[in-house]
Amino acid sequence: MSEKNNNCPVPTGTLLIIGGHESKDGPDDKNRPPEILKGFIDLMDRKDGVIEVITTASSVPEELFEDYRSAFVNLGVKNIGHIHHTSRLDAIKNNFEDRLNNAGGVFFAGGDQLKLTSIYGGTDLLLLLKNRYIHQKIVIGGTSAGAMAMSTPMIYAGNKNVQQLTGEVKITVGLEFLKDVCIDTHFVDRSRFVRMAQVVATNPTCIGIGIEENTAIIVRNGKEAEIIGSGVVIVIDGNGITASNVYDTNTDNYIAVENLKVHLLSKRLTYHLPQNNPPHI
Repeated sequence: MSEKNNNCPVPTGTLLIIGGHESKDGPDDKNRPPEILKGFIDLMDRKDGVIEVITTASSVPEELFEDYRSAFVNLGVKNIGHIHHTSRLDAIKNNFEDRLNNAGGVFFAGGDQLKLTSIYGGTDLLLLLKNRYIHQKIVIGGTSAGAMAMSTPMIYAGNKNVQQLTGEVKITVGLEFLKDVCIDTHFVDRSRFVRMAQVVATNPTCIGIGIEENTAIIVRNGKEAEIIGSGVVIVIDGNGITASNVYDTNTDNYIAVENLKVHLLSKRLTYHLPQNNPPHI
């Protein structure tokens, strides 16, 4: 299916999707500058704008917010807000509409990605962010769990001890800022290649993007991805798969997939996200 047949609107906003453990307060123990968080600020339409940090995925929200508040202050940002919801009802009652409409950047911190989808799925808050992403110059960022939740499908279970077994990698619908893309983080550090390959094999329309720590992709126009940071991004393309046993979920059945295509990308390289799945109502 040619991309010219896809008439979905082109997003005006920008995504910054981070593989986790990004440097925050200046050169860290590996002498890495806070390039990614600075990049988040540089992408904003107004450098003096407001950033809202969403810590809903975290079990230690105040501590996590303080880490990001300090990092953004050190990078010259003066207006940093904190949004945290403890339940779906809380998110329905308190959608922070005025604050989110005023923000130049919204940043989803890490934790448990299933908290983000179960609390925000279908809410006015998520609809507001999606409408702003489509129609306005907003930057929406996420790291670790906050990055994984930004795509669909979204992995929520299946660690390296079970990823090689069919049916042991669990996926659901993410927040859908990216469609037919699966994001995985800490990708090299936590040996997550096989679980991503299994996700892609379940639906070869999907592109798998595994992002190393202190590494990110900037997504412009909903489809143009640029790599920044100190590590690599691994893209798994299943369009050419000729055989797999992913549908055979018998106990102790090991995954097998033939003819996956893999790209290894690093800083300043770009990747065009395929837009081959036609829109529907």
